[in-house]
Amino acid sequence: MLRYLRLYFCFVSFSFQKAMQFRFDFFFRIVMDTFFYAVNIGLYSVVFQHTPSLAGWDYSQTLVFVAGFLLIDAVHMTAFSTNLHHFPLLVNKGDLDYHFLRPVSSLFFLTVREFSVNSLVNLILAIGILVWALANLSTPFGVFDLVLFLIALAFGVAVQFLLQMLVLMQVFWTHSADGASQVHYNMIKLSERPDRIYPKAMRYVLLTVLPYALIGSVPARIFFGEERGWLILNLVGVTVALSLLLRFVWRRGLRVYASASS
Repeated sequence: MLRYLRLYFCFVSFSFQKAMQFRFDFFFRIVMDTFFYAVNIGLYSVVFQHTPSLAGWDYSQTLVFVAGFLLIDAVHMTAFSTNLHHFPLLVNKGDLDYHFLRPVSSLFFLTVREFSVNSLVNLILAIGILVWALANLSTPFGVFDLVLFLIALAFGVAVQFLLQMLVLMQVFWTHSADGASQVHYNMIKLSERPDRIYPKAMRYVLLTVLPYALIGSVPARIFFGEERGWLILNLVGVTVALSLLLRFVWRRGLRVYASASS
């Protein structure tokens, strides 16, 4: 475990050095993500000019929900997004061979090697937005509620990573993940809205079969104490199930993988 932590810190250090060589891209992505945050907060500001509540939440509660999924997105963009973007190309070119030669887990090496330094700045901004939203929350909360919320947000990060990785795994068989990736990105947009605005049947699907509601809505609902027991069990159970499914699909994919030497 310590060996993997030391290796990860090496990845982060190398990424910082590389980011400073492409400063225009560094600042451009910061501006782009900041605009994304402003649009999402602005959207709900406009909505609450016409209604006092949304899915049972007032404006301050909705801001906590927004801050939560912005934080999850920022963590994902910082730690995983660049690596997942390169994954299909590595499969199609046969470049996975180089990763199999490393004395560490190939899946670990593939998914965390590139640390997005420019997104780290936006991660700090997302943390600031969450602190601001919590400070202006209209309902009281305790330390236990906050700890549960942060743990649930960590699970939300895991669910987003697992879902995207599973979508990309089809490249082993189809040699292109573009279509499925577009579906995934559109499903992610559903997670940026409170799940209770959707019809009951659709909400059930988003909590279980296509669990995108676990990314944003469920952490917020756990924080506010809504159906907390069932939602925690659902969040943990789905995350474990997705992890096992990813491990299974990864192994099956490697069986059909056409390496550069084949």
